[in-house]
Amino acid sequence: MLSTTLLTLRLRWITFIGSFVALSLGVALIAVMGLALASSLDAPDRGPERFAAARVVVKGQDTLKVPTSIGDRTRKLAQPRAVPTDAVAKLQDLGTVVEDRSFAVRAEGGPADLVGHPWSTAAFAPYELDAGRAPDAADEVVVSGDWARPGTRVRTDGGTVRVVGTAAGLGFENAVFYTDARAAELSPRSLQLVVDADAAAVREAVRGSEGVQVLTGDARRYADADPDRDSEALTAMNAMFGTAGGVTGFVSVFVVASTFAFAVAQRRREFGLLRTAGATPGQIRRMVVYEALTVGVLASAAGCVLGSYGAPKLAEWAVDEGLAPRWFTIGDYTWPYHMAFWTGLFVALCGVLAASWRAGRTGPTEALREASVDTRPMTWGRWLFGTALLITAAVTLTLALVTNPGDLLQRKTYVSRPMLLITAVALLAPVPVRPLARLIAWLPAQLPGAGGMLVRENAATGVRRTAAVAAPVLVTVALAGSLLGATTTLNEAKATEVREQTAADFVVTPAGNAGFDDATLQRLRAVSGAEVSASSSSAVYVLEDGVALIRSDARAVEPEPLATTTRLPLAAGKVSDLDDDSIIVNEEWQKHTVGERVDVWLGDGTRKSLKIAAVMTIGTGNNGVYVTPRNAPAAPVDRVDVRLSDDADAGTVATGLRQAVRASGGEVLTRDAWVRATYPETNRTTRMGFLLVLGIALLYTGISLANTMVMATSDRVRELAVLRLAGATRWQVLRLVGAEALMVVMVGGLLGALVAGLNLVGMWSALRLLSVRTSIEIPWATLAAALGVCAVLALISAVVPAGLFLRRRAVELAGVRE
Repeated sequence: MLSTTLLTLRLRWITFIGSFVALSLGVALIAVMGLALASSLDAPDRGPERFAAARVVVKGQDTLKVPTSIGDRTRKLAQPRAVPTDAVAKLQDLGTVVEDRSFAVRAEGGPADLVGHPWSTAAFAPYELDAGRAPDAADEVVVSGDWARPGTRVRTDGGTVRVVGTAAGLGFENAVFYTDARAAELSPRSLQLVVDADAAAVREAVRGSEGVQVLTGDARRYADADPDRDSEALTAMNAMFGTAGGVTGFVSVFVVASTFAFAVAQRRREFGLLRTAGATPGQIRRMVVYEALTVGVLASAAGCVLGSYGAPKLAEWAVDEGLAPRWFTIGDYTWPYHMAFWTGLFVALCGVLAASWRAGRTGPTEALREASVDTRPMTWGRWLFGTALLITAAVTLTLALVTNPGDLLQRKTYVSRPMLLITAVALLAPVPVRPLARLIAWLPAQLPGAGGMLVRENAATGVRRTAAVAAPVLVTVALAGSLLGATTTLNEAKATEVREQTAADFVVTPAGNAGFDDATLQRLRAVSGAEVSASSSSAVYVLEDGVALIRSDARAVEPEPLATTTRLPLAAGKVSDLDDDSIIVNEEWQKHTVGERVDVWLGDGTRKSLKIAAVMTIGTGNNGVYVTPRNAPAAPVDRVDVRLSDDADAGTVATGLRQAVRASGGEVLTRDAWVRATYPETNRTTRMGFLLVLGIALLYTGISLANTMVMATSDRVRELAVLRLAGATRWQVLRLVGAEALMVVMVGGLLGALVAGLNLVGMWSALRLLSVRTSIEIPWATLAAALGVCAVLALISAVVPAGLFLRRRAVELAGVRE
């Protein structure tokens, strides 16, 4: 049996090369994603940066810690606290105390990520002047890097400044140093101090001050601007590579199993001949399994080698695109290779398992059949598993809509849910293939000549071949439509939600992160014809079920202006009932009954009991909570909504608003412009992750499509020869083959569009249940591009091998042995 297997591999090399290519590429993709995921699990140790030369850094409370029955629960505070004044006084008795400040700076011609500091903190990095001098006046600065030279005047959001010195950049930030006095004006709050004293004495001085941290050694890195950026980058990379790996694994398994099953189905007459020669069903099954085992081992090994070369390329791309930190590289891991190899081998064997049983049942009379008509393309296994998966998809969607429609808006859900439906539709694909093929080819079949009729009948009768070739197209179109359509629909829903809730005519936002000062707010309120509502970003924290500390974004605003400029989606209660002793929550909260009291922690960690004044619907998940400014201490005003009073002129009011914020810096936008600027699109990491997923899916399924098409065309050599003997010219046969390839692509595209449409309808239904009225956004351009690429690949992969075969005489082709 082994010798028969090897002889078969040699004689039917086109079929097995196709299976080999599909499997090796699938294993390579799994290995690449496994290596990338493994390398993103750990970050290198990072030392202190801004305070590498400081003895001790004292930091105010920035974390909320709540004890529960299963341990402490912690969350970062929205408004960290400053070091208490009494503790500062004690520290000043120990040695020199320098207040640190950090704030965003926007400068013409400067880097986008400029950050301002007082000059007195430059020595702790340490920064050293390489040209010029230190700043002495309010309009003088020192900059790091080489984007400005001493003597240059630069316009910033805090006014025009003159560069009097430059320092070499240290790689972790682009800094602008002001005098200490000017830095205090631009950023009044100081959350951490540098103390030139013994660490033990510092700890003794701050003993009893709640939440105050004394940082020394490597712990000083927690005083840097973003000490958790490595872990956050790892989380983002894990999500991206995990999503890409999951989708890649699904696509690989799907395509490989389909390719192997099709390769076995092509050999029905061969198995019939073997049965006629005396082979038993068991021998046929063992031969098929041995073939799959041989191809699987060789292809999986080749895939692991390809993966070792592809993984570093993926890491370089992620770093170049800014999706991974500069330190990210592929590590020396072995388990991804094991996972990829054994997965490939397992899939190869599973792909032929069902087909081998079907091959074993092939009767000797099958060898006498000349027709390629599929008499029974749907086996009981396809009916069983396809129907079960379809019912499972429908039931899970219904349960989610009934119990928790918000879960359908989560990325993990709308990424994973299409896989179930794609598999179900692919298994049941032979059922709609025949009517779809007849529908698509109906008009061409009415035209003069036999070409249209032959296209229709060939595709409709060769159901198994049509379904196998259409499978890669189905996966590509379904994934592109489902993933990009889901994100676009969700983005549009969020924008619609915000647009409907905003009754303001203008929205004014500050230039930096310090917010608007009192003088600017007074000038804005003094603009004639403008009804002003100033609000701040904050957060509240609530303990649910006694163990889960939940953070909810909050906006702090006065009730009367809020009612004027905002249309909240209230399910109960009134906005006017909001006061310093109450809160407006949404239905997602465990407690959401009007009049009920709820214990919360405010943005600075203060615990307080508030009464629920009103309850909002859940919406897309962006309906946070509302409190009064007194319950958001230290939160700067970062948004001013403006509504025109009766008979006010919009142009005049806009001019007045711009003049009011000119001194401090700010932007005046119309409502629609603000919505577009605030909710433009999916965040870049998610978007690039989806492009990575779709790019890999398109590349892999495209190669698999070409692969399967070559296999299918090579199996039709005698059929093409019969057409030539019947009088068809070479070009007529090639046109026929090309037309069939395009029609099969259309069949796969329609099935993929059906899957994508069903998934998007599920998301749209969830949004409707969450009281969000929006339309389904279908990425037509992307779908058309994916379908076009598949069409070109299918056309080339069908016509080129057919043209090569037709170079031989028709009589010779008719006698070709299978």
